Amino acid sequence: MASTTAAAARTAGPSVLSRRRGRANWGTFVTVATTVIILVWCLAPFYWMLVLSFRDSAYTFSTDLWFSHVTLDNFRYAFNADYNPFAQSLLNSLIIASVVTTLSMVIGVFAAYALARLSFRGKGLVLAAILGASMFPGVAILTPLFQLFSSWHWLGSYQALVLPQISFSLPLAVYTLSSFFADMPWNLEEAARIDGATPGQAFRLVILPLAAPALFTTAILVFLASWNEYLLSSVLSNGSASVAPSTVAIANFTAGPHIVPYTQTMAAGLIVTVPLIAVVLLLQRRIVSGLTAGGVKG
Repeated sequence: MASTTAAAARTAGPSVLSRRRGRANWGTFVTVATTVIILVWCLAPFYWMLVLSFRDSAYTFSTDLWFSHVTLDNFRYAFNADYNPFAQSLLNSLIIASVVTTLSMVIGVFAAYALARLSFRGKGLVLAAILGASMFPGVAILTPLFQLFSSWHWLGSYQALVLPQISFSLPLAVYTLSSFFADMPWNLEEAARIDGATPGQAFRLVILPLAAPALFTTAILVFLASWNEYLLSSVLSNGSASVAPSTVAIANFTAGPHIVPYTQTMAAGLIVTVPLIAVVLLLQRRIVSGLTAGGVKG
């Protein structure tokens, strides 16, 4: 009886192992196939923008999937001030995104630190309100903002573009940083206080250096969100090319009389997109470390 059982086990062993290997190989295939589909789905529009940005406008509707009829005229048109204020719009985007990021981070750091460090009545309600504000659709407040800024004579000014974006960036900054501060070991701050540091010194010399990964990541996310914002800017810029960001300038792009600016628009989009992609690729390790820094308590 025992010999029969052992023989059956030896016989079944290889078949069980082969089935496990088959399931593992099938799982690997599904994972790789899914990854390839996602990459193609996400990168195909960018690739086509890259191809068209270097293609002669006379061959805009060519079905060639590779680079053909290559020219740099599209980039010359993009920076031609006679047709488009694109160069000025890039400067406007940089100014607006930098101001929004700076103010959001300064306010967000102190607000997140207070929410994580202090205990007070209604703390959970405040956090819920902040999270709810981040989900609020911008189109719902567009008309009130337009009427308000119109009465203040702010339409077509930098402050009309900066303040609404701060209201949407702050919830992101506060919610992200508060979760990180909540997991921070507070005994380090208490040790600094025992050594004679003031609350401000302990915060500046101990807390902020430890929070650097989260601060760095949050600042990048806020900057990217402000750089890519279009809805509010398209209305509150009020058609003023002197303050309109690059997203609005590209939407209103022209390449000359009787010219449909497909390839020129793609060139402008490439100019706006490539620096952001380069920054994310170069700093991806810092971004990932910042996003996961508060995920595990020490």
